[in-house]
Amino acid sequence: MLNKAKRTSPSGEDNQQSSVATIGAYVTVEHLLQFRYCTKDLTVATRKKSTSIIDGESHTQFRGRGMEFAEVRPYQPGDDIRNIDWRVTARTTQPYTKLFQEERERPVLIVIDQRSPMFFGSHSVFKSVAATEMAAGIAWIALQNNDRIGALIFGDHDQYDLRAKRGKHAALALINQLHAYNLKLNSPVNPSGSDTSCYDIFSDLRRVAKPGSAVFVLSDFHDFDGACEEPLSMLSRHTDVNLLSFSDPLERSLPTGKELTVSNNQERLTLHANTHNFLNAYNQAFTAKQASLRTSCLNSGAGFHSLDIATPSSSHLRELFSSKRGKRKGGVR
Repeated sequence: MLNKAKRTSPSGEDNQQSSVATIGAYVTVEHLLQFRYCTKDLTVATRKKSTSIIDGESHTQFRGRGMEFAEVRPYQPGDDIRNIDWRVTARTTQPYTKLFQEERERPVLIVIDQRSPMFFGSHSVFKSVAATEMAAGIAWIALQNNDRIGALIFGDHDQYDLRAKRGKHAALALINQLHAYNLKLNSPVNPSGSDTSCYDIFSDLRRVAKPGSAVFVLSDFHDFDGACEEPLSMLSRHTDVNLLSFSDPLERSLPTGKELTVSNNQERLTLHANTHNFLNAYNQAFTAKQASLRTSCLNSGAGFHSLDIATPSSSHLRELFSSKRGKRKGGVR
């Protein structure tokens, strides 16, 4: 059974800025609000520059007015004489002007899977909880960076769309919906069958995601297959897509030296996990699934990050979004 005991950081400190206690099978609004303390000095660094026409704080590939120096080039009629680089001009005896990197707005779109298979965990939290924690953390980072926040939350049979907006109200609206969708889950098996597939999620994303957006898809991708690669590739052409794949330690490897009994509330099956061949086959199946996801992301131009839910979400946030890592390049990990 899942251990619902709260966990603090290894150093034993209870500083909210360093860690947030885990809470088990369901989240609370208060718990998700605490993640704003974990996002100080974090930033949503993307691999692709923003192409938005709206001024903002994200660097673009455009040269024009801005705060960060980009390059110098020969002066052309119509250039602002206030931007003339007098040192280069004096050295070359030809007028040169400074160009700055324009800053444009970058919407952040967070896609959260809250379908039944996410309702599973063997250590501190369920995958559904870990996904909501990461989504809340990314929202607080986007708010801190003054980016617009949008979201898609997918359940078994319905979804919630949050149009990209700037400000605290957008983050709070997302947190309330994350809480509501998380409370709907009560079994890792949907008895009526899931109406929403991974292919549907990526296909719908193409409709919602605006060019230049930073898109984060949070799921276990249990039903990701070759058909999903085409909409993912189409999405990656105009947006910066990162797949955050959540997995539980029990999905990667089984306890050794004992027989395990599993049930779906209708049938019961005994697994002979004490055999070497069975354990190897189990481990290889998980490894092959992760390798297939990585390959699809490479082929599609999307980033891929594998997240172990036994590690606190606050640690994953610092690892993925720490500004101290310099010019971080998102990519396959």
